[in-house]
Amino acid sequence: MPKTLEPPEIDRDLALDHGLTDDEYDEILDRLGRTPSFVELGIYSVMWSEHCSYKNSIALLQTLPQEGERLLAEVGEENAGLVDVGDGKAVAFKIESHNHPSAVEPYEG
Repeated sequence: MPKTLEPPEIDRDLALDHGLTDDEYDEILDRLGRTPSFVELGIYSVMWSEHCSYKNSIALLQTLPQEGERLLAEVGEENAGLVDVGDGKAVAFKIESHNHPSAVEPYEG
């Protein structure tokens, strides 16, 4: 019979290795009222990652203009920004992204 792997001991260092911050690990402990399982830690680390939740960039993204005569596509119309730079030219700004953060729209994000 094949051997099964035992999950590692869950502690703060493992949470940090998974990309969580000290504050996020404390939040998990508070929400669960216990130490998370290895699977739960993995789920939190993915769902609270920059890739899925924009946890670090959202504050900066919200400072960008959302309307104006030089914006050629409305916010949410496309997943790239299109800015009129004059002389009949435009620049598209695209950051790899889901159409919507997975934490908000897990199936289509």
